[in-house]
Amino acid sequence: MYRILIADDEGIMLESLKNIISQHFGGQCEVATAKSGRIVIEQAEICHPDIVFMDIQMPGINGIQAIKEIRKFNTSALFYVISAYDKFDYAKEALNLGVEKYLTKPITKSTVIAVVEEAMKKVDQNRKVRSDQLQIQEKLEIIVPVVESGFVNNVMFQNDASDMDYYRLLLDIREDYGYVMAIQFGTSIENGRLISPVGMNIKAQEFYPELSAIIKSYFHSITGPMMSNRVVAVVPHAGDAIPYDERIRIIETAREMANRLEERLEAKFRVGIGRIRRLEELSGSYQEAVRALSDQISRVVHAEDLRLEGNYEESFPVDTENKFFRMLLKGDLNGTVSAANQFFDWMVKCYPEDKNNIRLKVLEFVTWGEREAFHVGAMNYGFNSRRGYLDTVIALEDYEEIRAWFLEKMMQICCSIRDKNEDRSESLVEKARSYMQENYSRDISLDDVSKEVNVSPYYFSKIFKEESGENFTEYLANIRINKAKELLEDAELSIKEIGVMSGYTDPNYFSRIFKKHTGITPREYRERYCG
Repeated sequence: MYRILIADDEGIMLESLKNIISQHFGGQCEVATAKSGRIVIEQAEICHPDIVFMDIQMPGINGIQAIKEIRKFNTSALFYVISAYDKFDYAKEALNLGVEKYLTKPITKSTVIAVVEEAMKKVDQNRKVRSDQLQIQEKLEIIVPVVESGFVNNVMFQNDASDMDYYRLLLDIREDYGYVMAIQFGTSIENGRLISPVGMNIKAQEFYPELSAIIKSYFHSITGPMMSNRVVAVVPHAGDAIPYDERIRIIETAREMANRLEERLEAKFRVGIGRIRRLEELSGSYQEAVRALSDQISRVVHAEDLRLEGNYEESFPVDTENKFFRMLLKGDLNGTVSAANQFFDWMVKCYPEDKNNIRLKVLEFVTWGEREAFHVGAMNYGFNSRRGYLDTVIALEDYEEIRAWFLEKMMQICCSIRDKNEDRSESLVEKARSYMQENYSRDISLDDVSKEVNVSPYYFSKIFKEESGENFTEYLANIRINKAKELLEDAELSIKEIGVMSGYTDPNYFSRIFKKHTGITPREYRERYCG
C-alpha cells in the first residue's frame, strides 16, 4: 500500500489528480488531499505519506515552506512539485529540498501515471533498503554483545594482546587508552560488603539488557557479561591521564548511575574505578577496580584514592595491620601505639622461635612508615639515615627490647606525620578561607573551592568542618551576610545592589538568607542599625 498526499488550492486540479491515481492504481494507493499549506502539513502528520504532490503557490504557507515543515518529521517522503509558474528560482529551491521533480501545469494523464509508477518503484527500493538495514541491525544486536563480552573477558584476563586490534576494529574503538569500572550489586550491605543471594543474581540476569543500557547511557563504554553479582565495563579514553576535574566528574557520574540502577533493580550498587591504562594493559585497571570495591566506606571508589594491597596468608591479622596503617597516616599517636603492640603480640605468640622474621617485619614497618612520612613531607630522605637500623635490631635479643625500639621509631614517625597533617589542614583551610573572602561575591561552590586547594570535595568538606567548626555553606553565608551588613551602611546602595555585591543575585533569596542569620530583613536592619 502506498500513501499519496496531493496539495493544490485549485479544486479542479486536486480532484483530477486524485481521480487519475485512484482509477489507474486502484487498491494500491490511499489518496489524501489538501487545499492549503497549513492543511497539507497537518495531513502529513496524520497519514505520513510516501509520495507528495505539492503545488508551490497556495494561500498562507506556500509549497516550499510546507515541504520544509514536513521534512522535519518525515524524511522519507518523495516530493513532486507542481506549479504553473515555471520559474528557475522556484525550481532551484525545490531541488535543494530534495524534491524528485518539478512539474509544470497543465499535466497530462500519462505524465501523472508515469510519475506515480516511478515514485512507487523508488518507495519500494527505499523500503527494501530499510528492511535490509533492520535485518543487519537485528543481527548486530545479537553479535555485538558477544563481541563486547569477548573484549571485556580479554581485558580482565589479558588472554592475548594481539586480539586487541581485532576488537578495536569490530567495536570501532579509536582511543588508545581507557579505564575499567567494576559494578557490583546486592540486596544489602553488611560490614561494608554487598550481600547477593542466588535469587538476586537470577533477577539481575533478566535485567541485564537494561542494566547494560543504563551503564552506556552514563558512560561511552563496552559492557561485559554478568558474572555472579558483578558487571565489568571498559571506558575508552583519548588521553593517557585524567585531570582532577574529570576524575571528580567521573565519580559523580558513577554515583548518578548507581542511583539509577538502584531505582530500576531495587538493589544496592557499588562501583570501583581503575586507573587509566593503555588498552593492551587494561587488566591492571580491572584489578584496581575490583580492589576499589573492597573499600568499606564509599559507594563509588576510584583507585586513585586507595592504597593498593597484595594478598595475605589466611592467618595474617590484616585488620590489625590496616588499623596500624590508618592510625599512623592519621597521626593518631595512641592508636598507632595500640595497633603496633597488638601486631607485635601476634608475632611473638604465633612465631616465638622466629626472631629474625620478627626483626625483619619490624624493620619493614619502620622503613614503610618513614617512606610514607617522606611522601607527605613530614620527613626528609637521607641515604645514610638508616645506617644503624639493621645492626641495632640484630643486637636486640630480648623481645621487649625489640618492641621498645619498634615503638620508639613508630612514635617518632607518627608525631612527624601528625604535625605535618595539622600544618597541611590548617594551610589548606586557610587557603580556602582566603579564596572565599576574595570571591564571596561570585557564584562559587564547594567544588570550586575544592579545586582551588586541589583536594576532592568530600575530603575538603570533612577537614573544613573539623578545622572551622562549621560547614562550607555556613561559613560562606556568614562571610556574605557580614559583608552585606557593611554595605547596608551605604544609603546610596539599593537592597538589590547589596545582594548582588554580597553574592546573591536573587533579591528574594538574599532577603530570606539575611533574615535567617539575623532575625530581620536587610531593609529592617538598615532602618534599625544604619540610621
